[in-house]
Order: sequence, then C-alpha cells, then structure tokens
Amino acid sequence: MTNDLTKEIALHVVHRVQHGQPPEHGFQYFTAGLNPYLTILEREYFSSYLRQGGSSFKLVVGTYGGGKTHFLYCVRELAWKHDFAVSYVNLSNEASPFYHLDLVYATIVKGIMPPLTPEELISGYEKGLDSFIKAWAATKQAELTGKGCSGDTLRKELLASAQSLSGIESTSFHNAVCAAFRGVVDKNDEEFRTACQWLKGEGYDRKAHQKLGILQRIDKTTAFSMIRSLLQWVRQIGYSGVAILFDEATMPAGVTMKQRERHLSNLREVIDECGHMNIRGAIIFYAVPDLLFLDGKAVTYEALNQRLDTVFERLNPTGVKIKLDEVLGGKAEKDAMEFLIEVGRKLAGVYERAWEHEFDRGVVDKMINDIAAAVFKKRFADISYRREFVKKAVQALSYLHHEGMPPSLKQLGLA
Repeated sequence: MTNDLTKEIALHVVHRVQHGQPPEHGFQYFTAGLNPYLTILEREYFSSYLRQGGSSFKLVVGTYGGGKTHFLYCVRELAWKHDFAVSYVNLSNEASPFYHLDLVYATIVKGIMPPLTPEELISGYEKGLDSFIKAWAATKQAELTGKGCSGDTLRKELLASAQSLSGIESTSFHNAVCAAFRGVVDKNDEEFRTACQWLKGEGYDRKAHQKLGILQRIDKTTAFSMIRSLLQWVRQIGYSGVAILFDEATMPAGVTMKQRERHLSNLREVIDECGHMNIRGAIIFYAVPDLLFLDGKAVTYEALNQRLDTVFERLNPTGVKIKLDEVLGGKAEKDAMEFLIEVGRKLAGVYERAWEHEFDRGVVDKMINDIAAAVFKKRFADISYRREFVKKAVQALSYLHHEGMPPSLKQLGLA
C-alpha cells in the first residue's frame, strides 16, 4: 500500500494529522471504509454520467472531525484522475456564507484548480482563476506550437481559439475570460489584472471594465449566472467538467431568519440547477456536520427535505445523502473498532516511511488495539473519536519510535 509513498509526502501526512488536520495529499495511504463509495462515484459519475454532460448534487453529513474534509479530498483526487477541474470551498459565515451567493461564487473561483501532481499540491500551488487562466493559455500555446504555429500566426490562432468559445451564458463572463487570456498572450499585465479582478468578484469599475466588454456587476442577482458561466467555460476549454466541494465545518450561527431562508433557498436552487441541462459535467458536494438546518415547517424546508431524502449507497447510486458516520465504522462497536484498527495500521506504515524506521508489528498491533478501545469508550465526548484516535495513534507511534516501548494509556490521556 505504501510502496509508492515518498518520504516527503509521508512526513507531510504525519505532521498534518498529529494536529488533527487532513493532509493535502497522502490521505489515500490511511483511508479506510471509503473505497466502496469512491468506486461508485467513479463508475457511475466521473467516468460516465458527468463526462457525458450530466450533473449531480450530493449532501455529505459527518460530525466535526468525522472525516468530511478527508472524504472531499478523496473526491478531489478522483475528479483529477478523470481530468475534472476542482474547487474546494471552505464555507464560513464571515467570508462566504451560503446566503450570500455572490461571495460563494468569488470563493469558488479563488479556489479552482486544474489536476495537480502530489508535488505541485504540497509545494503550495497558487490556486485560483489567475493561475487557472495562465495554465489554459500555456496549454493552448503548447498545442498550437506542436502543430507548427509561431510568431504572428501563433498569436492570431491563440486569440481566435479564445474568441471561438460558445455556449457561455454571460456575455460579460465570456468577454472577461477572453480579455484575461489575451492579457497573458500579449503579456499585458494590466488587461489581465483588470479582467481577473472582475472575474474574481472583486468589484466593478465601469470605465475600466466596459472597455473589455464587461457590462454587468457580480452581485446576488447575477451570482447563479456567473456560476453557470464558469462551469460552461471550464468544459469549453477542454476539461471533463468541474467538481465543487463545499465544506461547511459549522453551520452559521447568529444569522437572521431572512438570511436562513436565503441560505436554504440558494441550496434548493443549486440542487435544482444540477438537474437542468444548462449545468453540464458538474458535480457539487455540500458537506455539513448535521441536518439540523433542515428542521422547520416552512415550505422551503419541506422542499429541501424532499430533494435530500434519498441515501447514496451501492444499491442506490443516484441517492443524495452520504452519511459518513455510518460509512466510517458505523455505530456498532465491532465495526467501529475494525475501522480504527485499519486506520491505525496504515498510519504506522506511513510513519515508518516518514522516518525510515521499522516497528515490531506485534507491538504496534497491540498498541493500536488498546488505543482504539480506549478512544471508542470516549466516543460521546465533544471531540470526534475518529480524529482523537488519529492524533493519539501518531503520538503513540512517535513515543514508541523514540523510547522503544509503547506509551501507557495514562500517558496518552486516555485513562
């Protein structure tokens, strides 16, 4: 399992998980329980339905620290494998509340990335629309150069390829991406920055933007059109589609009733958009800690509950809800213990690669079993027992490595 794991990535994994955070890459080496669901997503969506122009929405439900971000990273890797662009969006009430869809659009474009290698990802690749457009221009230039184009002919062919884009709902969006592309080709930094400023939702300068054919603001009235245009454009420039991964760590607190209604209304519209042909090749995941936000008696609540009432599983791949707490070990002690032990053994393998060290397998297995049992007993504490297990397992592996013996449960704070 860890034969192709490099020391650099292994170190990245260990340093991230010991602080309770999923690593940007390397999560595959200690993933457990998700393969049946990822296989369904690959077979039924990324390798077929989405590539053929379909679209879908999935609701991911998991407690804080219960594996939502880890799951979304797995989906991102799967999407990249099939040449989808991906935007991971960490929703927050301060910067990108779902009731403020123009801010959500801005966060989507600031997070969009083409398929990346592990090295590019962990080295701090500059994500966002600026880099995405530059990559588009570089790819197109390499393609035309390979066909023998050069000089003025190359420039004309490049600009013609951008202008020939069709099927983009917003004329302003079309003109903006063409202007940004032209700015890259002509090395006109001002034109590139001006176009990207608007595309990223950073304001509208009538004088500067009208010169580029950008005639509308990005606000709550145009946000859905901008999202649709973004998805249409990405497919036009050669990607299989787009995966948008919304990660809501905590549901917004202190919002007004009007904002809450707008949040739910936007979510309902996003789900409906995924069923329309004007969004093609897109899959949207919306990860939440619980379903309490759906509790209510208004029409909006009922409409959403109807759209979200099916469960995604092997026998129902068109289902909407993915219940991570049931997927990752479930509630039964035997299943949960098996899940934790599998994760712990995989983490031991990652740790061994990171420090080029080999543990006594019998000692490690007993230590992992003891930690899993102790953590499971504390599963009703505030912190997620899965996240707690990962942190304690790495702590114990480090102790065993340096001291030559396993730590006691008391030393780990588990007794």
